[in-house]
Amino acid sequence: MRKSQRTIKSPVTLSGVGLHTGERANMTLLPAEADAGVSFVRVDVAHKPRIRASADHIGQRQRRTALEFGGAEVHTVEHLFAALSGLGIDNLTIEIDAPEVPGMDGSSMPFVESLQRAGIQDLKSPRREFRLEEPIAIENGDSTLFALPNDGADLMIEYTLDYRDNGSTELPLQRLAVSISEENFREKIAPARTFCLASEAEQLRAAGLGLGANYDNTLVISDGRVLENELRFQDEFVRHKILDLVGDLFLLGRDLKARVFATRTGHRDNMELVRRLTEKLHDREVKGMAPKDTGLDINEICRILPHRYPFLLIDRVIEIDGHSRAVGLKNVTINEAFFQGHWPGEPIMPGVLQIEAMAQLAGVLLLRKLENTEKTAVLLSIDRVKLRKAVTPGDQIRLEAETLKLKSKTGYVLTRAKVNERLVSEARMKFMLVDPGS
Repeated sequence: MRKSQRTIKSPVTLSGVGLHTGERANMTLLPAEADAGVSFVRVDVAHKPRIRASADHIGQRQRRTALEFGGAEVHTVEHLFAALSGLGIDNLTIEIDAPEVPGMDGSSMPFVESLQRAGIQDLKSPRREFRLEEPIAIENGDSTLFALPNDGADLMIEYTLDYRDNGSTELPLQRLAVSISEENFREKIAPARTFCLASEAEQLRAAGLGLGANYDNTLVISDGRVLENELRFQDEFVRHKILDLVGDLFLLGRDLKARVFATRTGHRDNMELVRRLTEKLHDREVKGMAPKDTGLDINEICRILPHRYPFLLIDRVIEIDGHSRAVGLKNVTINEAFFQGHWPGEPIMPGVLQIEAMAQLAGVLLLRKLENTEKTAVLLSIDRVKLRKAVTPGDQIRLEAETLKLKSKTGYVLTRAKVNERLVSEARMKFMLVDPGS
């Protein structure tokens, strides 16, 4: 069982056609520092937007998993993410020149082999995990997805592929339970390829899907047999469904310790499980129960920021991912100085102070970058400000800051504030990073 975060030792490039778009894509995987997480960089787009692999960036697409942020997207990421999860790789920068990850042979194995060729190295920061403590149940028509606590060291998945009650004779009943260790994933799950029914193929193409699919990268099933190909496992279909689920769960951002039981599920159900798990993780962070490997207490915040009472508006930073993302908390009480004059009979936190709190978290994020630790972040501009909901005494604000662009002298950051998972304000901010006394 690994104890440290991981990245790769050297860059590796893969090229191929997207399964759904049919567009050719070149993708380079690059090492990343500890706590940086996994991010895509769309090098074919003018401002080269960075899209972090996170539940916050899940997009809505049919039959695949997509991420979107900053006006750009990357989709069909699940096979690559399954490989990262199976090999325990936490930190990576992925440069890609198309909107879809190369489909390769329709499995995770080409990604596994490329990552192993690049070499895998341990980093000094401890890995992150999330141990589920209470059941989660998701039911959507005939599909069911249950997550239960697990005392074991690994994620355990049991999947049932069963479409018999729909009158289908194309797909046989298949059931498999597997512990997702690195060895089991590489040998039992990674080689399993994506599949579809021959009767679906034309409908998919008419809907603009599967334009890059062929007999080499997709198992096509007709009259109960696979066309123009041979199965790698007798139960390859159910193994691929487990592969997809492993890849989708990577968006939790932590090693999940749970038992997951799935029947006839797809990416939509998997994404709902990721959202529900993320909510539970956020609840633990708010209560101080989640590990604070990259968090900052108030004393550490004061060492970074020059602000002091009554203008220090962050109580705790619960997470920092490199210089790409930070999450903080602000507890709003009736004792705040501004409530004495801001609608005393019906106290509401001024919107400008919500923006100030978000700006302070953005400053922490930018100044944490090594070469900027002796600099000050000066706010230059605020854009796309939206105040959506009143914040009142007793609320706890979850502040989020995500770097859009970062240069040696400037930083551009997207910030959000949420109360009980509801967005209360957001803004985009540009900072200048200046030396003391400038």
